[in-house]
Amino acid sequence: MADLTVHVDGMTLPNPFVIGSGPPGTNANVIGKAFDEGWGGVVAKTISLDASKVINVAPRYARLRTSESREIYGWQNIELISDRPFDVWLDEFRQLKDKYPDGCLIASIMEEYNKDAWVEIVERTQATGVDAFELNFSCPHGLPERKMGAAMGQDCDILSEVCGWVNEVATIPVWAKMTPNVTHIEDPARAALAAGCEGVSAINTILSTMGVDLETLRPEPTVEGYTVPGGYSCTAVRPIALRMVMELATMMHGGNSGQPIQPDGRVAVRGEFPDRSISAIGGVETGEDAAQFILLGASTVQVCTGVMKHGYAMVKPMCDQLSAFMDKHGFKTIEEFRGHSLRYFTTHAELVRLQREAKEAAQAERRRKMVVEDAQWSGDDFVDQSDALSRG
Repeated sequence: MADLTVHVDGMTLPNPFVIGSGPPGTNANVIGKAFDEGWGGVVAKTISLDASKVINVAPRYARLRTSESREIYGWQNIELISDRPFDVWLDEFRQLKDKYPDGCLIASIMEEYNKDAWVEIVERTQATGVDAFELNFSCPHGLPERKMGAAMGQDCDILSEVCGWVNEVATIPVWAKMTPNVTHIEDPARAALAAGCEGVSAINTILSTMGVDLETLRPEPTVEGYTVPGGYSCTAVRPIALRMVMELATMMHGGNSGQPIQPDGRVAVRGEFPDRSISAIGGVETGEDAAQFILLGASTVQVCTGVMKHGYAMVKPMCDQLSAFMDKHGFKTIEEFRGHSLRYFTTHAELVRLQREAKEAAQAERRRKMVVEDAQWSGDDFVDQSDALSRG
């Protein structure tokens, strides 16, 4: 029987499935619901010291559906961080840790480019007993004029400085949440890890415009006839998230660096941060989806939009599906297959060489089967020998 327990950054989770920061973790009531349903952990909706400037609008979601089944495969939001007062959140964090002492509760925090503000939010929040922090450097919309979210995460110098401020005072693990709206996601991740973060979360939503209504000629979602670009999530982003998680894991944990697989099956190049963790995010709705991210180096897998589509109870079938995958391949623990598939990435030049060698080997085998002298003809292999002579 597969063991889904995850040990990461000093924390123990009963399974790798974590509620991602957003509406599914927007207050103590729903976070408690997640723990009751069996989620491995919860990242609460992002909080800040001053929620008075956070004003959400409605509608704030737009969705893409398939034309026939009407299944949702793309989801856009223009939702901001939590609009609930900071002190209320502190009280609810304490209540949750009292009621669920073994539940892994992660506080997502975001502040302006101000050391005193970051130090205050860290010190006051960790005093409630939360298990870890996730630093939101990745929200793609809202509050950019305050240099918050992705506006901060896209500047490696600022990100490094802020991570340094946090890690000076944090006494619990710190994950930095990466924005995909950059050229190379390894760059901000490297800055965060070098500044002391125990891990990174990736990816947050992709900045997008969902579409234009061809009747009204207005972009969606439309608020009083207008909109702003928002964050794209759901099933459709999973291939992009997988690629970025692979890039992060290769940088952090190691990879082939364009070389053939080593005889012992291990990766050829040691990573820059082999002891740091990745919490993967992006289009996860099944245990098989999660398995792919773990195969590419993730320790935990976050779900946000999926919960908004399927509800909190989806964690049970996801655990069953992940267990079935592990049993099929003989994996007893998550750690046994974490990062297993990284070894199979290489360069295009190496793919050309491998294919050329395979073709040469196949051709040599065909030539070996060709009859040169009459005495070589065999009744058992007569058809194969004739075929080899016809193909040359």
